[in-house]
Amino acid sequence: MRHAVIMAGGSGTRLWPLSRQARPKQLLDVVSDETGAHSLLAEAFTRLEAVLPAEQIWVCTAARYADDVRAALPRLCPDRLVLEPVARDTANAVGLAAALVADVDPDAELAVVSADHVIRPVAEFAAALTTAYDVLAVRPRALVTLGVTPTSPATGFGYVQKGAPTEVPGAAEAASFREKPDRATAEGYLASGGYVWNSGMFVWRARTVLDALAEHLPASAAGLDRIVAAPAGPERDAVLAEVFPTLPKISVDYAVLEPAAAEAGRVVVVDLDVDWLDVGSWPALAHTLDLDEAGNATRGLTVLLDSSGNVVLSDDPDHVIALVGVRDSVVVHTADVTMVCPVGDAERVKALLAAVEAQFGPRFA
Repeated sequence: MRHAVIMAGGSGTRLWPLSRQARPKQLLDVVSDETGAHSLLAEAFTRLEAVLPAEQIWVCTAARYADDVRAALPRLCPDRLVLEPVARDTANAVGLAAALVADVDPDAELAVVSADHVIRPVAEFAAALTTAYDVLAVRPRALVTLGVTPTSPATGFGYVQKGAPTEVPGAAEAASFREKPDRATAEGYLASGGYVWNSGMFVWRARTVLDALAEHLPASAAGLDRIVAAPAGPERDAVLAEVFPTLPKISVDYAVLEPAAAEAGRVVVVDLDVDWLDVGSWPALAHTLDLDEAGNATRGLTVLLDSSGNVVLSDDPDHVIALVGVRDSVVVHTADVTMVCPVGDAERVKALLAAVEAQFGPRFA
């Protein structure tokens, strides 16, 4: 049976101060459409419902977000929530989800998607995801990644080099994975037409990824086996709390995909030709906000005079942000923090938060 898990455990530190430890970006109502404002997590769940029934959709998140996730997703089945007691990077998060899905459905085909993407149109996403599942019918051991058709020489994404077409239309061999390139290299990738952005979304049989972890990350595989061997309920929760924090911290790309890519025909890439926004920074989030004629992206009470290219947001309904003569800056106001930085320095917000924590402790995190 086909299943999917939404990975929703990140804290979104690059969107501080709006995103906090207690209220991460995937739970913030930052996306607007004809239905109104909603969270990235809710959008991800609705997007999957174009392909799967709700009972086959899982969410993996930090244990501290459990109640917020349940409130945000009223259609999520109670036993489809996977809770990480601590963060141990994506190999273990994906492995835990795969182990729990396989415990329910040993033959499960599992899509792994992110909670912080905006993807339009949904119909194209649904078609690509269906193609990825279809690959497993002819290549049961395949690891399938969704590759977004690039629209610019982006340097903030990893890339996948496409190889020969496979027997499934829309799917190709994945020749190699490339790290985030410099500008000149990214321009070469775009001009060649042979590279796609690595979306970080995958499809595989749950058993396949668990076997790959057993081969390449045996300590994690053994720990996951211990967790799932315990009966579901309080006993399993106790083993999870004991074992999961001890697992080696590593990403699923390094632990599974890159070693598998060395085996011909093992990794497949499916084209995802959509408008894709990875909401991982203030300039990226700006695409979800209202845009005025001067290129200012705004939300909340704002007054801008002779200002352009700014990202301005207030979540306080009684507070006005007023700018005059300001260019290309991020200005964010919350009840307890005001943050200002040049748009070009938005990637340094994570470091700014670290400096705030060093001076004031976790109070503003």
